[in-house]
Amino acid sequence: MSLRHGLLGLLAEGPASGYDLAGRFNEVLGALWPAQHPKIYAELAKMTADGLIGIDSRGPRGRKAYRITDAGLVEVRRWLSSAEVDHTVRLEPLLRSCFFWLMEPDDLARHLEREAQFYTERAAAYREYARRKDAGEFGDSPQTQSLRITIEGGVRVYEALAGWAEWASTYRLPSGTE
Repeated sequence: MSLRHGLLGLLAEGPASGYDLAGRFNEVLGALWPAQHPKIYAELAKMTADGLIGIDSRGPRGRKAYRITDAGLVEVRRWLSSAEVDHTVRLEPLLRSCFFWLMEPDDLARHLEREAQFYTERAAAYREYARRKDAGEFGDSPQTQSLRITIEGGVRVYEALAGWAEWASTYRLPSGTE
């Protein structure tokens, strides 16, 4: 997913500032798809220049709220329906696992315990968010229903990573690799 299309999708829900957009990204996608403020503001400037969004209002201290334009809505719909999906997954924990053989066994055990705990806690947070969505705390709009699908993806990814870390902690590297 490109940051551009994620921002366009969020702006299709309604006008928002760069700060608000960063909060929306972090709320649901968090570590799965981080969106840092400087990158968001740079992309907002590019999208404004490209005519995909416009300035909806200006507030105190130069705060701008952006809105999606008709061209922006066409672009996000094109991306959703016909652009090829980038299935690239970059997970530093898996990259690191290629080199576990370089770690002392006690360090590795502590590392994997922390990883399992992190992923278990993250999955629980997503499950709680899903429970709140299912209870109707956020309404029943199409946006909320799509968001629920995203949240379920987060639950399943983090549960899988927690299971991987727990499994890895029981796996024994062959002797002579330390």
